[in-house]
This record gives sequence, structure tokens and C-alpha cells, in this order.
Amino acid sequence: MIRYLVRRLLQGVLTFFGATFVVYALMFANQNDPLQALAGERPISDSVRQTLTERYHLNEPFIVQYGYYMRGIFQGDFGTSLTNRPISELLENAWPNTARLAVMAVIFAALIGIVAGVVAGIRRTGIFDHTTLIVTLVLISIPIVVLAPLMQLFFGVELRWFPATAGADPDFYALMLPAMVLGAGSLATYSRLTRTSVVENLRADYVRTAKAKGLTRNRVIGVHVLRNSLIPVITYIGVDLGGLMAGAIVTEGVFNIPGVGSQLFRGITTEDGPLVVGFVSILVIIFILANLIVDLLYAVLDPRIRYE
Repeated sequence: MIRYLVRRLLQGVLTFFGATFVVYALMFANQNDPLQALAGERPISDSVRQTLTERYHLNEPFIVQYGYYMRGIFQGDFGTSLTNRPISELLENAWPNTARLAVMAVIFAALIGIVAGVVAGIRRTGIFDHTTLIVTLVLISIPIVVLAPLMQLFFGVELRWFPATAGADPDFYALMLPAMVLGAGSLATYSRLTRTSVVENLRADYVRTAKAKGLTRNRVIGVHVLRNSLIPVITYIGVDLGGLMAGAIVTEGVFNIPGVGSQLFRGITTEDGPLVVGFVSILVIIFILANLIVDLLYAVLDPRIRYE
């Protein structure tokens, strides 16, 4: 087990360096003039340009710039954005909103998706199964960039069930509609994965053995079938965190949520390389830790799984 954890941690370290290097290259390697891109049409004096160039090491080769940046990360310094604001301060202000939004989206998608998948798998070929298939296909087929403004218009503006925008300091109620929008696609995938796993496990030999021993149907499904059916769903939840963070860029923009997604969008549009790379570095770390936790949950869900 310890050897497996060490191997996974080493893989995570390589993933971290690879992801940050790619993002850093995309933001800086082919950038003509990031300082002028930030200023727009306003001129920049030579003294200001020289100061900013030295601060961000823009006069150094690309690989040297990346080395300076990684040294700062290891020292707990994520740098300063081109707007002269510490990235750690921006993270501190933006991260709580995105974290609450992502957690609410995962809980919403997992609860409804898993329950619907279990019921559809138990009652396969029934009305509920066919209805769930149609609904999930519709949710998967609609991109979040279309779903978000539609949900905002219908539930926020027309029906007024939820606030149309979340505001600067959103509470739980203000984040409910954005969380449902963000988790809609995941809900559909969780449901289909759960339904497929339940149908497959209901035909397994161990289920027939449990029924032959006289176990009740509820115990067979709740203890044996559900536990084994959740393994692929848990795996996908870990992988899906990256998709949720990407979807948060659109969701936070539509619902005016001051989170990580909105900061990333602003950094990309203004070519603020330090801001983008700093935020992406944090997201990569979270993604790696989430997948490590998912791997550890395998042995909890299925005792037959052992890491040699």
C-alpha cells in the first residue's frame, strides 16, 4: 500500500510539472508584449516597462522564467499579477466561492444522478428507465455555455425562483442555481454510469449467491450491488473535477460570481500570464489530490481491491 502511494505521488509530481510547464509555455512562450496587452491602447513609459520586465524576468529566456516561477511556488510565493496584486490574495478572495460552488454541484449531481441510476437499473426497460435516458441525453447534449443563460432567464428572470446573479458575496441560496447548471452535465453522466453498473452487477454470480442464501432484496441491492456499482462513479467524480473547474469559468461569468473561473477568464483575456499560471497551478494540485483520494476509496468500496 505504501509503495503504491509513493508511486502515485511521484506520478502526481510529474503531472504537476507537466501541466504547469504547458500552461506557462502557452501564456509566455509565444506572447509578443504582455505589458502592452495589459495596458491596451495606453502607452507605457520606458521606466515602467523596464521595472515590470525585470520583476517578471521577461528579458530572460523562457526556461529561466519558468525556473524562477517554480522556485517561487516552492517557497509559497505564487507571484504578482500584471495588475500589481499578489496572486495569493486573489486566490484567497476567489477560492471560497468556487469551492462552495463545486462542492454544491458535485453533491447535487451525485445525489440525484446516483439515485436515478440505481432506480433505472433496477427497473430497466421501464418507463422511468426510458425517461431517465431521454433526460440525461438532453442534458449531455446541451453545452454549459447555452444551458447557463437559459436557466438564468427561465428560473432567475421569468419565474424568479432563484437570484439571477449571485453578487459579490453569494450565500447558499444564491449559489443553488449556478450549482445546478454546473452539475447538470455531471448528473447525466453519473446517472448513466450508475445505471450501467447496477444492471451489470445484478447479473453477477455473487448476487445470485446472496439471493440463494436468503438475503432480502433490499440488502442485496443496498450492500452488495450498490457498493460495487459506485466504483466507476467515484472514479469519474475524481476525473470530473477538472471539467467542473473548466465549466466554472462559464458559470461564474454568467451568474457574476467572483471566483476562480472569473479570475481565470479575466487573466486569459488580458494575457495576464502570472495570474493564469498561478490559478492553474492550484487547480492542478487539487486535481491530483482528488484523484489520489479516489484511489484510496477503492479499497473501502470493494475489499477485494488491494494495492500490491
